[in-house]
Amino acid sequence: MDIVILTALGVGGSTIFGAVIGLICRRTNREYNNIVMSLSAGIMLAAAFIGLIAPSIEYGGDFGVFITAIGIFSGACLVNIFDYLLKFYDFTPSFCLDSRLQVNDSVRRALIFASAIAIHNLPEGIAAGVGFGTGEVSDGIFIATAIALQNIPEGMAVFVALLSVGISAGRTFILAALTGIVEIGGTFIGYFAVSACQPLLPFILALAGGSMLYIICDELIPEARTDGSHRSTYCFLIGFALMLVLDSFL
Repeated sequence: MDIVILTALGVGGSTIFGAVIGLICRRTNREYNNIVMSLSAGIMLAAAFIGLIAPSIEYGGDFGVFITAIGIFSGACLVNIFDYLLKFYDFTPSFCLDSRLQVNDSVRRALIFASAIAIHNLPEGIAAGVGFGTGEVSDGIFIATAIALQNIPEGMAVFVALLSVGISAGRTFILAALTGIVEIGGTFIGYFAVSACQPLLPFILALAGGSMLYIICDELIPEARTDGSHRSTYCFLIGFALMLVLDSFL
């Protein structure tokens, strides 16, 4: 249990660490963002397949492939529903804004972006917790490491997006940190869900993997390809290969 607590703090804390870097650097350019998103996509793809989807097939027995397929689509649909609700929710976050800051379209877009990151961090945290819930510590460490690595630039992106629309540095840091705290909660949810529902383990693994695949395909890859450069493709492959190497040592 101690390692799960440390993991939860690590995956959530990596987002906060990214926010600290954002506070120091303040500015990033499009080329940097594309590289970071590409690396993150490759890292998360390797983590989703090696740490979640492959074990789901293995634990599912004779029907493992079918259970995994259903779980993958269920996870993707779950995140898709979150996205849909966020898009059509009348977002009025005046409680987290300076009283002098006017809530315009730019501010709303930045806050919606931060909210989307927070929502997406929940299934990522669940995926980390699920990895440990299987009893395979190496799988849990592998998934958590992949998530933590991609959370650092994510925290930076949230900080820079909020700061750029006029939200104060202090409030921006708090909001960016909250997106990481969501992930801490998700880690415990995933761990206890697997521990309490061992017969559902293959489905839960695939569910977590499917949610990560949705985020990769719907968010990270499109964001990384905005410049149309082949650089993004190679950065994606580097991220994927990096996690393959890491897996061989765990």
